[in-house]
Amino acid sequence: MDMVVLQLADPGPIPDWALVYMQAVDVLSALIGIFISYQAYRGYRRNESKPMLYISIGFVLVLAVPFVLLVALVLIPFVPVAAVGIVQQTSQVLGLLAIVYALRMPG
Repeated sequence: MDMVVLQLADPGPIPDWALVYMQAVDVLSALIGIFISYQAYRGYRRNESKPMLYISIGFVLVLAVPFVLLVALVLIPFVPVAAVGIVQQTSQVLGLLAIVYALRMPG
């Protein structure tokens, strides 16, 4: 069975400056996500607010875990790329679900 790739056009080569920019934004996003998670966790500890705990967990899963997996993929070359991609996307979806759950639960 042939694999169908859902891509409209070949993007061509990406310039070096764009790769550096994308990597810098990835690092910045992970750092901001960890900061938000820490602040939400502090709010949970201070007020014993369950929604803040789920928001903290959600941001860790959405931003920090995929970044750590990306770094692990770079440092450990024999890790399968497909497995890392699946775990990254699963982590992001679970994180978003945790955030939605936190927003919908009673305070």
